Amino acid sequence: MATAVPHDVRRTAAEWEARQQLAACYRVFDLLGWSEMIYNHITVKVPDEEGAFLINPFGLHFSEVTASSLVKIDIDGNTLDDSPYPVNRAGFVQHALFHRHLPDAHCIMHTHTTAGMAVSSLEGGLQPVNFYACNFAGQIAYHDFEGVTVRDEEGARLLENLGSRRAMLLRNHGILVMGRTLPEAFIRHWSLQRACEIQLATLSMGRPLVVSPEVIATHQRDIHQAQAPGGPGAADFAAMVRLVDQRDRSWRD
Repeated sequence: MATAVPHDVRRTAAEWEARQQLAACYRVFDLLGWSEMIYNHITVKVPDEEGAFLINPFGLHFSEVTASSLVKIDIDGNTLDDSPYPVNRAGFVQHALFHRHLPDAHCIMHTHTTAGMAVSSLEGGLQPVNFYACNFAGQIAYHDFEGVTVRDEEGARLLENLGSRRAMLLRNHGILVMGRTLPEAFIRHWSLQRACEIQLATLSMGRPLVVSPEVIATHQRDIHQAQAPGGPGAADFAAMVRLVDQRDRSWRD
């Protein structure tokens, strides 16, 4: 059972809004089947508080996360609120690295989904053999597996391999995406997850049809025309939050 966390009256309205959005995202991930026991992480920067971000409490399942139970920490690992929960070092090290060095990485998501781990473990990685994979052609980074991410010295290689891209397959490990907003990161993760799922299904049936570079270029040029109003992922994420609310609204507390 989750430990009760008192509401901290020092939280600003902007922080509380960020907490609710992030808590909703954990519940959405669980609804979509992307939970991994008590592991994996989604983080967001705290608005107007330099170097601070929110992360899930280590020990709670994604389905248990609430706005008040999220832990506020700084990029050096110091807890900035009165949370009774610890933070998983394997999540802190990687997320703090990107929050520290990438100003546009407002939200960072890392998962161990079956499809994401499978494609990240496949020679050649993600291939342009379906609609969603074409979104990422030439825009996805790779990083070789070095063991559980608890060592600070791996950070330089992660940053170098990521470069200017904001989606990465951690080889033999899983999916890592980031965005300027949480909804943008969400739709990036959802699309990459779908690309991986469909690739697995396609390869299980035989030899895939590979999309040509010319068609990929046209696809990437025109894909923004299929985006709903409100910014990348905004309408998609809002729809998923409505589904979560139909099941359980406790994440709002």
